[in-house]
Amino acid sequence: MSKGKGSEKRFRSSLYIIDTKTRSIKLKNKQCPRCGSIMGYYEPGGARWYCGKCHYTEFIKK
Repeated sequence: MSKGKGSEKRFRSSLYIIDTKTRSIKLKNKQCPRCGSIMGYYEPGGARWYCGKCHYTEFIKK
């Protein structure tokens, strides 16, 4: 393996929206309908939601 830059660590607080007034926590991204993991949003090559675990993809029509 090369000794290049590793992937940046992502804090858990960056995955959620925390509302202190109503004491609620919501995910910023969607959850996968197949496996339940958090999906990623991608713009290049057409807007889409993608699950890296089960490879489920939702294309967004404009």
